[in-house]
Amino acid sequence: MLGTENLYTAAQTRALDQCAICEHNIPGITLMARAADAALRYLLEVWPEPERLQVICGTGNNGGDGFLIADLAHKRGINVTVFQLGDLRKMVGDAALAMQQAQVNGVEIVPFERDLLMPEGVIVDAMLGTGLGGEVRGVFVDAIAAINASGAPVVAVDIPSGLCADTGSVLGSAVVADLTVTFVGLKRGLFTLQGPEYSGAVQFSDLAVFPEVYAAVPAHCARLALEPLLQRLPPRSASAHKGFFGNVLVVGGDYGFAGAAAMAAESALRCGAGLVQVATRPEHVSALVARTPEVMPRGVASGDEFLAMVEAADVLVVGPGLGQSPWSIELLRLSLACGKPLVLDADALNVLAAGTLGKMAAVSNWVLTPHPGEAARLLGCSTGQVQADRFAAVSALQQRYGGVVILKGNGSLITGGGHVLLSDYGNPGMASGGMGDVLSGVIGALLAQHLPPLEAAALGVCLHGAAADIAAQEGQRGLVATDLIPKMRSMLG
Repeated sequence: MLGTENLYTAAQTRALDQCAICEHNIPGITLMARAADAALRYLLEVWPEPERLQVICGTGNNGGDGFLIADLAHKRGINVTVFQLGDLRKMVGDAALAMQQAQVNGVEIVPFERDLLMPEGVIVDAMLGTGLGGEVRGVFVDAIAAINASGAPVVAVDIPSGLCADTGSVLGSAVVADLTVTFVGLKRGLFTLQGPEYSGAVQFSDLAVFPEVYAAVPAHCARLALEPLLQRLPPRSASAHKGFFGNVLVVGGDYGFAGAAAMAAESALRCGAGLVQVATRPEHVSALVARTPEVMPRGVASGDEFLAMVEAADVLVVGPGLGQSPWSIELLRLSLACGKPLVLDADALNVLAAGTLGKMAAVSNWVLTPHPGEAARLLGCSTGQVQADRFAAVSALQQRYGGVVILKGNGSLITGGGHVLLSDYGNPGMASGGMGDVLSGVIGALLAQHLPPLEAAALGVCLHGAAADIAAQEGQRGLVATDLIPKMRSMLG
């Protein structure tokens, strides 16, 4: 797998716990104690001398973690109070043992009341954990609202209460944490959709479980890191020439959309393609040459003119500013018939979804790059349904259309079938026009430099997001797509 860190669902994490307890004889209360120690250690790294800790506990194992955090803090002389949600008599197993330990050691435990929370010190959210099966209800809604309104920094134990560990969606309401300390398995919902916004900084502890535990519960998702992916792009030989690095043909730029094709072409060139052509409307050729004279645009009015460009190309990037006119549809039809590697974006995806070209068979050598709205059209569902489970959506797209699929968004997902890869590079400054056009050009360039489609997609998405993070150091507002291009070139070396 290309990813460097495995990501797990809630069910898979529970399976890891059970394997550690049942197969490797680590008592559950021992794992709970290790979790409490890790959580308090990371908390104190950020807030070394908290005025107080307010630990809000539910009645499950997440609450048990919270009781042991409170007990450890109390032993250190930290002013700590546990605010209990639910009936203590309902606590069983290891959670009950943790609660009893805190009681015996003199930790202050009081029923939760919204008005009791203070803005001083640090709040610890140990209410619901990963076991939440539906929307947050009852007193937990009030508790979440009180925590979020308190003004105090918040540490979430394992996952912010109300955040879905599997999808990153908020289940009605959720705690907004400054720090999340998660255990045994990194939860995939922390890194996509609303997860990053609610989780804050994420720290991980494996609780010293044995490697055999992880071997027994395979993950189907992994988090990407840029540096190992950059190493997959081989260094250039001293005897190299432009023919070594491929000819990318950008297909797009219908009337009113020349800029999209220009951005895709420029990003392909700056990310290492040997040659870049653009098939566009004749009226746009002068503007494209004026912006980037190294790009080779050609006004295309007929299929024969276009096919001559296709013949010379190694990779086609189809969709930036393509439009949905008869001209657009014909260029897409010819592109799909050529048999060469393709990157499809924007209106190429919308025409595909509309069925204008008939039902398409799955294709092995294309990369599809939909945002959630385009993904919904390709799947024949709503954008809300795509976002409700992005992992299921990207897998469904790949099964239906083949090749490699990138579902763009906060925590972009990539799959070529089987495992799903997640990139959490990027920031809200990327919410501006042209970002997808630049990404499509990057991936086209990487394909032209002989990276396999899945590697090209993974590196392209991470590079694109990391460049945006560097560019956003000057501010997220006003960040534009072309700001990323020099940053990507610098990182590629």
